[in-house]
Amino acid sequence: MTPTLPSPSHDDLEELLLSCRYGELDEVESFVEQFGHEAVATVRDENGNTVLHMTCGNGHDEVLDYLLTIVPPETLSVTNNLRSTPLHWATTNKHLGTVQRLVRFSPGPGAALIDQRNLAGLTAVGEAEMVEWEEGAKWLVSMMPLKNEVMIGPKEEGDAPLDSDTKMEVEVEGVNGQSCQDDDRRGKKTLKGKPT
Repeated sequence: MTPTLPSPSHDDLEELLLSCRYGELDEVESFVEQFGHEAVATVRDENGNTVLHMTCGNGHDEVLDYLLTIVPPETLSVTNNLRSTPLHWATTNKHLGTVQRLVRFSPGPGAALIDQRNLAGLTAVGEAEMVEWEEGAKWLVSMMPLKNEVMIGPKEEGDAPLDSDTKMEVEVEGVNGQSCQDDDRRGKKTLKGKPT
């Protein structure tokens, strides 16, 4: 029979969140050893932030790698009170390695994380544009899946989807006037700035 682990106190949970914020892997591992991993996936601060928000917002990839082995994959999509995900926080603070880990983590939501919008209506790409992080925006756009069937303009009678060999240009305008442009469906994606 497996021994029952004690429940963490409010102070223990606060310490866990702080350990994630400051990248203290030994402290996080000690918490899990003492209390188990269930509380790690469910703890929130007063703003709804999870251990992943704290870890990713500060770019602590070693702690993130450990947490990804113990939290359920859907934890990557959990939002705080402002509906921001850990990916939003990693993007806002320009942590490319963290952003890549979150999007590439399997069995996580993958590129679907990129499309999640926060309360301000921004995706991770929008956050990257807001903080003028071109490298991150380019990488995120490169990971965005394009639909197999694309219609251009209003649908009219007789319209048909483009086939996979059709060259096309897709432009998405960001919040600060920049555009993320996909030069063709299978080709290179670029970020263009509009002159001010």
